[in-house]
Amino acid sequence: MAEAFDRKLIPSLREGIDVVRMIFFKNLKDYLQKKFPEDGDAYAGMLAGAMMNDLFCTPNPQEKFRIFAEENDNRIRQELENVPRELENLCILLTDALRMHFLCNHQEGIEGNNEEFLKKARDYGILIESRDVPLPKGFMELVYRVGKANGLIVEQQA
Repeated sequence: MAEAFDRKLIPSLREGIDVVRMIFFKNLKDYLQKKFPEDGDAYAGMLAGAMMNDLFCTPNPQEKFRIFAEENDNRIRQELENVPRELENLCILLTDALRMHFLCNHQEGIEGNNEEFLKKARDYGILIESRDVPLPKGFMELVYRVGKANGLIVEQQA
């Protein structure tokens, strides 16, 4: 299936993946602000970002964020284990986005941790293994619907 991807499609799929990441970040930050109010909004934002980066295996290289992720490694893992219970409604979206992320990386020849993030997501209970790998059109339609519902995508006027 990955061989059938049109190279022009990859940037669009990457944008769709980014929309999913924004939705995940927003929902995660809201959840973490309620769970850890004593730590403040900035902490919830940093933790949400570190969790998202860990799940997608896209660490932020800036020192401030790298140090935060190292110092909060246990909490990041604990909270990722809570995602299937606390943010269950996002697991389908995350499953599809992670699989598209894998396929895009494969098509672009990005080596390294490609299978690692799928295994991590499975181990955390986030990846729904029984769900079929989405076709690009189906993924983009899902992203559009959910992005629009979350106010991240605006319907274009003809």
